[in-house]
Amino acid sequence: MERNTWRTSSRSGNNGQCVEVRDRGTQIDVRDSKAPAAGTLTFAPAAWTTFTTTIKTHGARP
Repeated sequence: MERNTWRTSSRSGNNGQCVEVRDRGTQIDVRDSKAPAAGTLTFAPAAWTTFTTTIKTHGARP
C-alpha cells in the first residue's frame, strides 16, 4: 500500500458501501468514502494486521 494516499478497499463493491484506507507508516487510517469528513478510525500497524487477518479468517459479522 502506498503511504499517505487514500485507496478504496479491494472488498468495496459498487453498492456505495466503500471503505478507504491510508497507510501513514506509524498508523493506518480508515474512513467511509461517502462521508470522509465524518472522521477516521486509526490503528497501529500491528493492530491493523490483527484486524484484517481476523476479518479474512472469520468473515465480517453484523
